[in-house]
Amino acid sequence: MAWFKKQPASGPDAARRPKVVEGMWLKCSHCREIIYRKEVERNNKVCPKCDYHFPISVAERIAMLVDLGSFREVEADLAPKDPLTFSDTRPYRERLKAHQERTGRKDAVVIGEGLLNGRRIVLGVFDFGFMGGSMGSVVGEKLCRAADRALAAKSPFVLVTTSGGARMQEGILSLMQMAKTSAAVAKLGEARVPFLCVLADPTFGGVTASVAMLGDVIVAEPKALIGFAGPRVIEQTIKQQLPDEFQRAEFLLEHGMIDMIVERKHLKETVSLLLNHL
Repeated sequence: MAWFKKQPASGPDAARRPKVVEGMWLKCSHCREIIYRKEVERNNKVCPKCDYHFPISVAERIAMLVDLGSFREVEADLAPKDPLTFSDTRPYRERLKAHQERTGRKDAVVIGEGLLNGRRIVLGVFDFGFMGGSMGSVVGEKLCRAADRALAAKSPFVLVTTSGGARMQEGILSLMQMAKTSAAVAKLGEARVPFLCVLADPTFGGVTASVAMLGDVIVAEPKALIGFAGPRVIEQTIKQQLPDEFQRAEFLLEHGMIDMIVERKHLKETVSLLLNHL
Protein backbone atom coordinates (compact mmCIF):
# COMPACT_ATOMS: atom_id res chain seq x y z
CA MET A 1 0.00 0.00 0.00
CA ALA A 2 2.73 2.40 -1.01
CA TRP A 3 0.24 5.07 -2.08
CA PHE A 4 -0.67 5.72 1.57
CA LYS A 5 1.55 8.37 3.06
CA LYS A 6 1.48 8.82 6.83
CA GLN A 7 1.30 12.37 8.06
CA PRO A 8 3.09 13.59 11.19
CA ALA A 9 1.33 13.54 14.54
CA SER A 10 2.15 15.87 17.38
CA GLY A 11 0.74 17.05 20.69
CA PRO A 12 -0.01 15.30 23.97
CA ASP A 13 -2.73 13.05 22.60
CA ALA A 14 -0.99 12.12 19.34
CA ALA A 15 -0.68 8.45 20.34
CA ARG A 16 -4.46 8.21 20.78
CA ARG A 17 -5.48 9.91 17.56
CA PRO A 18 -6.50 7.83 14.56
CA LYS A 19 -3.42 7.57 12.37
CA VAL A 20 -3.98 9.83 9.38
CA VAL A 21 -3.09 8.61 5.92
CA GLU A 22 -3.28 10.51 2.70
CA GLY A 23 -6.49 12.31 1.84
CA MET A 24 -9.63 10.30 2.41
CA TRP A 25 -8.26 7.48 4.57
CA LEU A 26 -7.50 6.77 8.22
CA LYS A 27 -5.66 3.96 9.95
CA CYS A 28 -7.49 2.78 13.06
CA SER A 29 -5.22 2.96 16.09
CA HIS A 30 -6.90 -0.15 17.56
CA CYS A 31 -7.34 -2.70 14.75
CA ARG A 32 -4.84 -1.08 12.34
CA GLU A 33 -7.27 -1.34 9.43
CA ILE A 34 -7.34 1.33 6.73
CA ILE A 35 -10.78 2.93 6.76
CA TYR A 36 -12.61 5.59 4.80
CA ARG A 37 -12.54 8.90 6.68
CA LYS A 38 -16.09 9.96 5.80
CA GLU A 39 -17.43 6.57 6.88
CA VAL A 40 -15.84 7.12 10.31
CA GLU A 41 -17.29 10.62 10.56
CA ARG A 42 -20.77 9.41 9.60
CA ASN A 43 -20.44 6.73 12.27
CA ASN A 44 -19.93 9.19 15.18
CA LYS A 45 -16.14 8.73 14.82
CA VAL A 46 -16.37 5.01 15.52
CA CYS A 47 -14.31 2.49 13.55
CA PRO A 48 -16.67 0.44 11.34
CA LYS A 49 -14.25 -2.51 11.45
CA CYS A 50 -13.68 -3.02 15.19
CA ASP A 51 -16.10 -0.58 16.91
CA TYR A 52 -13.23 1.37 18.51
CA HIS A 53 -14.45 4.81 19.59
CA PHE A 54 -11.96 7.44 18.48
CA PRO A 55 -11.33 10.43 20.77
CA ILE A 56 -13.58 13.39 20.06
CA SER A 57 -13.46 17.03 21.08
CA VAL A 58 -15.12 18.60 24.10
CA ALA A 59 -17.51 20.46 21.79
CA GLU A 60 -18.52 17.18 20.13
CA ARG A 61 -19.08 15.55 23.52
CA ILE A 62 -21.31 18.38 24.66
CA ALA A 63 -23.28 18.41 21.40
CA MET A 64 -23.77 14.66 21.71
CA LEU A 65 -25.22 14.80 25.23
CA VAL A 66 -27.26 17.99 25.56
CA ASP A 67 -30.13 19.46 23.57
CA LEU A 68 -29.10 21.81 20.80
CA GLY A 69 -28.16 25.29 22.01
CA SER A 70 -28.94 24.57 25.67
CA PHE A 71 -25.41 24.31 27.12
CA ARG A 72 -24.08 27.21 29.17
CA GLU A 73 -20.50 26.96 30.38
CA VAL A 74 -19.62 28.22 33.87
CA GLU A 75 -16.31 28.93 35.65
CA ALA A 76 -14.54 29.22 32.29
CA ASP A 77 -12.07 31.82 33.57
CA LEU A 78 -10.81 29.76 36.50
CA ALA A 79 -7.11 29.31 35.70
CA PRO A 80 -4.25 27.38 37.36
CA LYS A 81 -1.17 28.90 38.96
CA ASP A 82 2.29 27.44 39.47
CA PRO A 83 2.51 27.11 43.27
CA LEU A 84 5.63 24.91 43.17
CA THR A 85 7.42 26.88 40.41
CA PHE A 86 7.80 23.46 38.82
CA SER A 87 10.12 22.81 35.90
CA ASP A 88 11.12 19.61 34.11
CA THR A 89 12.15 19.89 30.46
CA ARG A 90 10.34 23.25 30.47
CA PRO A 91 8.67 25.39 33.15
CA TYR A 92 5.09 24.53 34.11
CA ARG A 93 4.02 28.12 33.38
CA GLU A 94 5.18 27.74 29.80
CA ARG A 95 3.37 24.43 29.40
CA LEU A 96 0.14 25.96 30.71
CA LYS A 97 0.39 28.94 28.39
CA ALA A 98 1.06 26.74 25.36
CA HIS A 99 -1.95 24.49 26.08
CA GLN A 100 -4.19 27.46 26.84
CA GLU A 101 -3.29 29.08 23.53
CA ARG A 102 -3.72 25.85 21.58
CA THR A 103 -7.06 24.76 23.11
CA GLY A 104 -8.58 28.15 23.84
CA ARG A 105 -9.48 27.14 27.39
CA LYS A 106 -7.89 27.70 30.79
CA ASP A 107 -7.62 24.08 31.95
CA ALA A 108 -8.49 20.45 31.27
CA VAL A 109 -12.18 20.31 32.14
CA VAL A 110 -15.28 22.17 30.98
CA ILE A 111 -18.31 22.43 33.26
CA GLY A 112 -21.73 23.92 32.71
CA GLU A 113 -25.47 23.39 32.60
CA GLY A 114 -27.73 22.19 29.83
CA LEU A 115 -30.82 20.21 28.94
CA LEU A 116 -30.77 16.49 28.19
CA ASN A 117 -34.07 15.58 26.53
CA GLY A 118 -35.57 18.55 28.36
CA ARG A 119 -34.14 17.63 31.77
CA ARG A 120 -31.71 20.11 33.30
CA ILE A 121 -28.32 18.59 34.11
CA VAL A 122 -24.91 19.74 35.22
CA LEU A 123 -22.28 18.46 32.78
CA GLY A 124 -18.52 18.10 33.10
CA VAL A 125 -16.27 17.04 30.22
CA PHE A 126 -12.54 16.39 30.40
CA ASP A 127 -10.24 17.53 27.58
CA PHE A 128 -7.42 15.04 27.01
CA GLY A 129 -5.79 17.53 24.67
CA PHE A 130 -5.01 19.82 27.61
CA MET A 131 -2.01 18.21 29.34
CA GLY A 132 -3.49 14.73 28.95
CA GLY A 133 -6.67 15.70 30.79
CA SER A 134 -4.65 15.70 34.01
CA MET A 135 -6.34 16.75 37.25
CA GLY A 136 -4.69 19.66 39.00
CA SER A 137 -6.03 22.16 41.50
CA VAL A 138 -8.29 23.97 39.04
CA VAL A 139 -9.73 20.79 37.52
CA GLY A 140 -10.53 19.52 41.02
CA GLU A 141 -12.04 22.86 42.03
CA LYS A 142 -14.21 23.03 38.91
CA LEU A 143 -15.50 19.49 39.50
CA CYS A 144 -16.37 20.41 43.08
CA ARG A 145 -18.16 23.56 41.95
CA ALA A 146 -20.08 21.51 39.41
CA ALA A 147 -21.11 19.07 42.14
CA ASP A 148 -22.13 21.98 44.41
CA ARG A 149 -24.19 23.46 41.57
CA ALA A 150 -25.92 20.12 41.01
CA LEU A 151 -26.60 19.82 44.74
CA ALA A 152 -28.08 23.31 45.02
CA ALA A 153 -30.35 22.84 42.01
CA LYS A 154 -31.09 19.15 42.69
CA SER A 155 -30.01 18.53 39.08
CA PRO A 156 -28.19 15.36 38.01
CA PHE A 157 -24.44 15.64 37.49
CA VAL A 158 -23.05 13.85 34.40
CA LEU A 159 -19.27 13.62 34.08
CA VAL A 160 -17.35 12.45 31.00
CA THR A 161 -13.76 11.52 31.79
CA THR A 162 -10.69 11.09 29.61
CA SER A 163 -7.53 11.61 31.60
CA GLY A 164 -4.01 10.45 32.29
CA GLY A 165 -4.46 11.09 36.01
CA ALA A 166 -3.09 13.58 38.52
CA ARG A 167 -1.00 16.50 37.27
CA MET A 168 2.54 15.87 38.46
CA GLN A 169 3.55 19.51 38.04
CA GLU A 170 1.37 20.38 41.03
CA GLY A 171 2.64 17.61 43.28
CA ILE A 172 0.69 16.93 46.46
CA LEU A 173 -1.77 19.71 45.60
CA SER A 174 -2.87 17.62 42.63
CA LEU A 175 -3.20 14.44 44.70
CA MET A 176 -5.37 16.32 47.19
CA GLN A 177 -7.99 16.75 44.45
CA MET A 178 -8.75 13.03 44.66
CA ALA A 179 -10.08 13.37 48.20
CA LYS A 180 -11.64 16.75 47.51
CA THR A 181 -13.69 15.62 44.50
CA SER A 182 -14.67 12.37 46.20
CA ALA A 183 -16.04 14.33 49.16
CA ALA A 184 -17.98 16.63 46.83
CA VAL A 185 -19.76 13.80 45.01
CA ALA A 186 -20.41 12.03 48.33
CA LYS A 187 -22.65 14.97 49.22
CA LEU A 188 -24.67 14.25 46.09
CA GLY A 189 -25.19 10.69 47.26
CA GLU A 190 -26.35 11.85 50.68
CA ALA A 191 -28.87 14.19 49.05
CA ARG A 192 -29.95 11.52 46.52
CA VAL A 193 -28.91 13.67 43.56
CA PRO A 194 -27.88 11.39 40.66
CA PHE A 195 -24.23 11.31 39.60
CA LEU A 196 -23.37 9.47 36.37
CA CYS A 197 -19.87 8.86 35.04
CA VAL A 198 -19.07 8.15 31.40
CA LEU A 199 -15.54 6.77 31.00
CA ALA A 200 -13.95 7.44 27.62
CA ASP A 201 -10.59 6.30 26.27
CA PRO A 202 -8.36 6.63 28.24
CA THR A 203 -9.31 7.16 31.88
CA PHE A 204 -6.34 6.54 34.16
CA GLY A 205 -4.47 7.44 37.32
CA GLY A 206 -5.86 9.60 40.08
CA VAL A 207 -9.06 10.36 38.16
CA THR A 208 -9.90 6.64 38.01
CA ALA A 209 -8.87 6.24 41.66
CA SER A 210 -11.35 8.90 42.74
CA VAL A 211 -14.24 10.69 41.07
CA ALA A 212 -14.50 8.59 37.87
CA MET A 213 -15.40 5.39 39.74
CA LEU A 214 -17.87 6.94 42.18
CA GLY A 215 -20.89 7.34 39.92
CA ASP A 216 -24.26 5.90 40.86
CA VAL A 217 -23.94 4.26 37.45
CA ILE A 218 -20.58 3.94 35.69
CA VAL A 219 -20.82 3.79 31.91
CA ALA A 220 -17.92 3.23 29.52
CA GLU A 221 -17.48 3.54 25.79
CA PRO A 222 -16.53 0.32 23.95
CA LYS A 223 -12.86 -0.65 24.14
CA ALA A 224 -11.98 2.32 26.36
CA LEU A 225 -8.78 1.84 28.37
CA ILE A 226 -9.53 2.32 32.06
CA GLY A 227 -7.20 1.78 34.97
CA PHE A 228 -4.72 3.23 37.41
CA ALA A 229 -1.23 2.41 36.11
CA GLY A 230 -0.76 1.47 32.47
CA PRO A 231 -0.54 -2.21 31.46
CA ARG A 232 3.15 -2.02 30.56
CA VAL A 233 3.98 -0.57 33.98
CA ILE A 234 2.00 -3.35 35.68
CA GLU A 235 3.68 -6.09 33.65
CA GLN A 236 7.12 -4.71 34.47
CA THR A 237 6.20 -4.54 38.16
CA ILE A 238 4.66 -7.99 38.64
CA LYS A 239 6.86 -9.71 36.00
CA GLN A 240 3.82 -11.46 34.52
CA GLN A 241 1.93 -11.22 31.27
CA LEU A 242 -1.50 -9.64 31.66
CA PRO A 243 -4.70 -11.19 30.26
CA ASP A 244 -5.84 -10.26 26.77
CA GLU A 245 -7.73 -6.97 26.61
CA PHE A 246 -6.72 -6.19 30.21
CA GLN A 247 -8.06 -2.75 31.29
CA ARG A 248 -10.37 -2.50 28.32
CA ALA A 249 -13.98 -1.62 29.14
CA GLU A 250 -15.16 -5.12 28.25
CA PHE A 251 -12.70 -6.68 30.72
CA LEU A 252 -13.82 -4.30 33.48
CA LEU A 253 -17.49 -5.03 32.83
CA GLU A 254 -16.84 -8.77 33.03
CA HIS A 255 -15.08 -8.30 36.38
CA GLY A 256 -17.70 -5.98 37.90
CA MET A 257 -15.73 -2.72 37.84
CA ILE A 258 -18.20 -0.83 35.64
CA ASP A 259 -21.93 -1.14 35.10
CA MET A 260 -22.50 -0.72 31.37
CA ILE A 261 -20.83 -0.35 28.01
CA VAL A 262 -22.74 1.97 25.72
CA GLU A 263 -22.02 2.84 22.12
CA ARG A 264 -21.67 6.52 21.38
CA LYS A 265 -24.77 6.66 19.18
CA HIS A 266 -26.92 5.38 22.09
CA LEU A 267 -25.27 7.39 24.86
CA LYS A 268 -27.69 10.31 25.16
CA GLU A 269 -30.79 8.13 25.27
CA THR A 270 -29.17 5.71 27.71
CA VAL A 271 -28.16 8.50 30.08
CA SER A 272 -31.64 9.97 29.82
CA LEU A 273 -33.21 6.59 30.64
CA LEU A 274 -30.89 6.12 33.63
CA LEU A 275 -31.76 9.54 34.98
CA ASN A 276 -35.46 8.76 34.65
CA HIS A 277 -34.96 5.67 36.83
CA LEU A 278 -32.74 7.45 39.36
